[in-house]
Amino acid sequence: MPLIPVVLWTDALVFLLLVVMALFAVWVVRHEHLRAPWRRVVRSRIGVASLVVLAAYAGVGLLDTLHFKLRLEQADGSGEVRYAPEVLSLLDLALSGLRERQEKTYSAPFATHLHAKEAIDQPDGRVTRAYPRLQYGGAHLADPERDRVWDIAWRSLLGGIKGLGLWMLVAAGLIGWLARRHGQPFDAVCDQVLRGQSPIPWRTALGTLALILILACVIGELALEYHVFGTDKVGEDVLYQALKSIRTGLLIGTLTTLVMLPAAILLGIMAGYFGGWVDDVIQYLYTTLNSIPGVLLIAAATLMLQVYMSNHAEAFASSVERADLRLLFLCLILGVTSWTGLCRLLRGEALKLREIDYVLAAQALGVGHFTIILRHILPNVMHIVLITLVLDFSGLVLAEAVLSYVNIGVDPTMNSWGNMINSARLELAREPIVWWSLAAAFLFMFTLVLAANLFADVVRDAFDPRLSGV
Repeated sequence: MPLIPVVLWTDALVFLLLVVMALFAVWVVRHEHLRAPWRRVVRSRIGVASLVVLAAYAGVGLLDTLHFKLRLEQADGSGEVRYAPEVLSLLDLALSGLRERQEKTYSAPFATHLHAKEAIDQPDGRVTRAYPRLQYGGAHLADPERDRVWDIAWRSLLGGIKGLGLWMLVAAGLIGWLARRHGQPFDAVCDQVLRGQSPIPWRTALGTLALILILACVIGELALEYHVFGTDKVGEDVLYQALKSIRTGLLIGTLTTLVMLPAAILLGIMAGYFGGWVDDVIQYLYTTLNSIPGVLLIAAATLMLQVYMSNHAEAFASSVERADLRLLFLCLILGVTSWTGLCRLLRGEALKLREIDYVLAAQALGVGHFTIILRHILPNVMHIVLITLVLDFSGLVLAEAVLSYVNIGVDPTMNSWGNMINSARLELAREPIVWWSLAAAFLFMFTLVLAANLFADVVRDAFDPRLSGV
């Protein structure tokens, strides 16, 4: 085989999360009281637009989750199959140009020369200080001062045309699928979508998709010859770092949810439904946990893990596996420290639901407690669970940036927006100033958090019975 698959711990949890989401989607389809709120979500223009943006981020994150090792070429002819020690992903393969084109040090966005002057030996023996040409950025230009602006404009136009053509193919496929599904002519469905008269705002979805595809193709076309967001201290492309950081941000937001959800739901419903000593024990548990400063707990756990990894370095075949374990451990610690808020909400709701007539009737008829919780309590608190999870996602993404900024987050070797911001604090003090690493991290993180918050607002309005009119 030309490659061998590699499944990291976080990869396995991502696959598990996808299975859970698929099962939840099947459950939603079979229950009308869950389908109705989601219909309101997908019929919202803001909800659909933010969902398209989140889907684009999720697609990049999934490409970066499929890991493998490449097969090495055997020069000795022994026939023994060997694989490279480096663990790569499909995203690394797609961005191999950005990953391999490493400059000497800092360079500004779309620059053709280094950001700082260096001593250059002249043919006549003199030494002058000047800005050296980049090895890859704009290397195809004979005269950068004259040709760069027109080359950037031409490549932007070419990328925009490619993005528009790709969007037209996707739009035609979507409209054809809608026409076949509803048994209507293609022209009629196309006119309905373009006029914004369809039940689901496909015009908004296609408009958002057009913006994403055109922007992606423009950046992709420019990235073939330029460093769109410049390079960092060691000459690595900042755009590549920002794209690789998407997986880290998504994992922090989703895997932490996977960790904290079972404890929050189980303990919260048990405390509210059973009451008595069960309620007292659970309240004492989350009150005690809340009394411990979360940052100190995360710092202590991270330092203990760091000591363990240093003492058992032979257990990790590569730096990627080492960084992955630290990311998994960070998700676990964040999950342990973040389940208490949802647990409190579910406890209060369960206290109210256990006094409802149909719950009292089920108890009088001798129905078991587990059956009552599963059939009557849990379905009636799912709107709180969904609203809380979607609202907490953006907070967890920002938490990773803050924790990495104070060096208790993900491994320094792992690409993350927090690590980019952490390195940018020293770069901002340079002269001339190096601002593009901070700007790239801010732009990508801001877009993700904004889309998540807008989607959370739509989900909250759809699932809140007081707002939905249920």
